[in-house]
Amino acid sequence: MIGNGAVVLAEGAPSLQPLTAATGVFGYLWILIALPLFGAAVLLLGGRRTNKWGPYLGVLTVSLAAIYAIILLVSLMGRPAEERAIGQTLFEWVFVGGFSVPVALQLDQLSMVFVLLITIVGSLIHVYSLGYMEHDPDRRRFFGFLNLFIASMLLLVLADNYLLLYVGWEGVGLASYLLIGFWQWKPSAAAAAKKAFIMNRVGDVGLSLAIMLIFVTFGTVTFDSVFAAAGEANESTLTWIGLLLLLAACGKSAQFPLQAWLLDAMEGPTPVSALIHAATMVTAGVYLIVRSNPIYDGTAFALTAVVIIGVITMFMGAIIGSAKDDIKKALAGSTMSQIGYMVLAAGLGPIGYVFAIFHLLTHGVFKANLFLGAGSVIHGMNDEQDMRRYGALRTVMVITWITFMCGYLAIIGIPPFSGFFSKDDIIHAAFEQNLLVGVCTMLAAGITGFYMTRMVIMTFFGKARWPDDAHPHESKPVMTIPLIILGIGSVVTGAALLYWGNIESWLEPVTGIEEKPLPIPAIILEGITLAVVLIGVAIAIAKYRKEVPVEAPKGNLLTVAARNSLYDDAINDALVVKPTYVLSDGSVFVDDRIIDGTVEGSARFVGGLGSRLRRLQSGFARSYALLMVAGAVIVVAILYLARLP
Repeated sequence: MIGNGAVVLAEGAPSLQPLTAATGVFGYLWILIALPLFGAAVLLLGGRRTNKWGPYLGVLTVSLAAIYAIILLVSLMGRPAEERAIGQTLFEWVFVGGFSVPVALQLDQLSMVFVLLITIVGSLIHVYSLGYMEHDPDRRRFFGFLNLFIASMLLLVLADNYLLLYVGWEGVGLASYLLIGFWQWKPSAAAAAKKAFIMNRVGDVGLSLAIMLIFVTFGTVTFDSVFAAAGEANESTLTWIGLLLLLAACGKSAQFPLQAWLLDAMEGPTPVSALIHAATMVTAGVYLIVRSNPIYDGTAFALTAVVIIGVITMFMGAIIGSAKDDIKKALAGSTMSQIGYMVLAAGLGPIGYVFAIFHLLTHGVFKANLFLGAGSVIHGMNDEQDMRRYGALRTVMVITWITFMCGYLAIIGIPPFSGFFSKDDIIHAAFEQNLLVGVCTMLAAGITGFYMTRMVIMTFFGKARWPDDAHPHESKPVMTIPLIILGIGSVVTGAALLYWGNIESWLEPVTGIEEKPLPIPAIILEGITLAVVLIGVAIAIAKYRKEVPVEAPKGNLLTVAARNSLYDDAINDALVVKPTYVLSDGSVFVDDRIIDGTVEGSARFVGGLGSRLRRLQSGFARSYALLMVAGAVIVVAILYLARLP
C-alpha cells in the first residue's frame, strides 16, 4: 500500500470512472430527492387541513421515488460498466475566486444500491406506519418527518461532493432528532432525542474538519477530483482525513465511542427505529468510509483504526443485546454489532469494501423485518416492550412469528437465508487479512446466535406471561403485508445479490476488490462458523426453554454490565459530562473573579479615588490657598534636597 515514501493505491483499488452527463431517464435524478422533500413540505407546512390525506401523500412520494429508482437501476444495468457513473449539475452553489462547489448529483453503482435500499425499504416502512400510527393525533406530522428523513438520506448518498454530502448528513441528524423525540411529551423521549443530537454533533465536528482539511490539501471537495489526487497526497494528511471521517462515521453509525445514543433512540415510534437501523442513519457512516476508499487506501493506519473500532463495537453490541429485556433495545444492540461487522469489513480495504456494502444491504432488509415484527408484537401487546411479559405469541400472531423467524434465521447466518452469504463473506475477508480479526468475527457470530435465539424464545415460545389486561392479536394487513415482503426478502436477498445481481462485479468499479488466500478451505471455514453459531443457539435454548424469569436476575458482573449498556452513560458522565461541569464552573470563576473582578475592581478603585479627591473640592478659597502654599513648600523642599551633595 505504501512504498518508497509515496502513497499509492492498493492492488485491487478501483480506477476512477469518468462521469457521464445525465440524459434521458437519468436527466431527472433530482426527482428522487424532490419527491419526499415535496411531501415533507406539504405535510409540515400544510397544517391541519392535510391531516386526513397527508399520510397517504407521504407514502405516495416515497413509493414513486422507489419506482423511479427501479427504472434507473434497469437503465444503469443496460449500460457498459465504464459508463455507469452519471453526473448531473443543477446549479452553482458556492463560488469564491477559483473555488466553486455545485449542487451536483452522482449516480453510480454504489449510490444506486443505497437509493434502492432507502426508497424500497423506506416505502414499506411508510406503509406499515399507516397502521402503526393509525390512532396517533399527530401522524400527519410523523409522516412529514419520515419524508424529510428519506429526502436527507437520498441527498447524502447522491451528492457528488463532500460539502453537499454534509448538507444531507445534517438533514439526517435533524430528522432523527425530530423522530426520536416525536412523543416529546415523554421526558424520556425528549432526553433521548437531545442525547442523539448532541452525540452526533461530536461526529459532525469530525466531518466538518475533514472537509476543511480536504479543501486545504486538494483545493476542491468534489469526489472525482479529490480521489484522483489522493494517490499523490502526503500519507500523514490522508491519515488525519481518514481518522476525522471515521469520527464522523462513529457518530452517525453508533460506533464506539459514540454509540450510547442508539439504545435510547428506541424511545421513538417503532417505524422510526426500523428506518434508522435499516435504511438510513446508521448506514451513513459505512457509506462515508466506503465512498472515501481512495483516501483510506493511502493510509494503513486509518484503515487499522477502522478495523479496531468495528471489532470493539461488534462485541459491545452483541453483549448488550444478550442481556436487554426490552425487545427494541435488544435489537438496537444487534444493530450496533452488525454495523460493527460492516465497519470492520470496510477497514479491511479492497478485500472488504464490497462485503461491507453487501452485508449492509442484506441487513437493511432483515433488520427492517425484525424491527417491524417487534413493532407488531408491541402493537398487539398494548405497547408492552418487555420480553419477560411475552411468551407463546406464535399461537396468536402467526404471520408476525413466521416473518420474524425469517429475519432471525437471516441475521444469525443460517443457509440459505440472506445473512449467511453476506456475513460469511466478511468472515472470509477477515481471515484473509488477519487471523485474530477473523476469529473475532466468528465469535461474534456465535454471540449473535445466542442473543437472537434468546429473543425468539422469550417472545414466541414457552409459557404465556402476558399481563391480565393484555389481549395479544395479529396486526392489520397494512402492517403484515410489509412484514411478508420483508420476510421473503430476508430469505432471498443474499442469494439474489450474490448470484443474480453479482454484487461483487457490480461494485468493483467504485470500491475495487482484492482476494487473498484463506488459511483454511472456505467450506471448512463456513462449517466452523455455522457450528459456532449453532453452539450459541444451543446455549440460549438450554438457558431459556424451560423458564424465563419474570424479574431480572442478578447475574454475574458481565450480565449486570450488559444490562447497563456496559456503563456507557456512566463512562460518558465521568469522562465528558462532569469534566464539562468542572470546566464550566472554572470558567464562571474566571469570569466572575478574574475578568469581572479586574474590570469591576478597577472601577471601584477609580470611584473610591474620585470620592476621596472630591473632598478636596470643598469650594472654600482658604482651603485652596492652603493647598497651594503646601504645594509650594513641597516643591521648594524637593529643589533644596536635590542641591545637597
